[in-house]
Amino acid sequence: MKIGIIGAGNMGGAIARGLAADPDFCTADITVCSPNNHGELDALKADYPDINVDTDNEKAILGTDIIILAVKPWLVYDVMDPLSPKIQWEKQMLVSVAAGITLSQLEDLSLCTPPAVFRVMPNTAIAVRKSMTFICSIGASDEQVKCVSDIFSRLGSVMVIDENQMTACMALASCGIAYAMRYVRAASEGGVELGVKADLAKDIVLQTMQGAAALLQATGAHPEAEIDKVTTPGGITIKGLNAMEAHGFTTSVIEGLKASK
Repeated sequence: MKIGIIGAGNMGGAIARGLAADPDFCTADITVCSPNNHGELDALKADYPDINVDTDNEKAILGTDIIILAVKPWLVYDVMDPLSPKIQWEKQMLVSVAAGITLSQLEDLSLCTPPAVFRVMPNTAIAVRKSMTFICSIGASDEQVKCVSDIFSRLGSVMVIDENQMTACMALASCGIAYAMRYVRAASEGGVELGVKADLAKDIVLQTMQGAAALLQATGAHPEAEIDKVTTPGGITIKGLNAMEAHGFTTSVIEGLKASK
């Protein structure tokens, strides 16, 4: 499976590095292109010599099976305008990770109907192959959907959804990763106030979050069921939870997610 990536910035570079780091993926099957090379292509080539890099975007569509469009949303049309006539739309799949660009807009870029176009939204944890990635498509066969899903499952977890769910899912995962980090910061600062050194407090919070997530994933339990296990009547945990709720913890999270839509 040959993949061409247009854009070598944070997302395009992370996808390329994640795939290249997978021992089961052939690094030589990856081509990354960016006309504005500010050292990103050189860094990729230095780390993974078998990756193909070029400053000509057209090289990302020649002989590739999947074209990943990883440019800023406002550049999509300018980038695709000269490339669209050269894409073999009946054979090649276009995957956009440009936030806010809809399937309908992607379909407008093509020269056949219906093309196999995908709207894919990872989060920044793709850089460490732990992304929560959402996929929706139009004109794609089940086999093509599986193909794209298999590619991104190498970079974390994948969920195939309807496009009308994309905004809500992005709030939970793409915006949500920032909300999770804000909790880490707040809890770490609280730890400092309790007398724990900053770096140690952060490490404790990170491991605690990993443990909480792993526990829920392993058991399939509702979070409240696990909370009940550690809230002893009259104990310190329930006092802490009630204090957080008194200051609007749950409401703040819900309102933040709603505002992200």
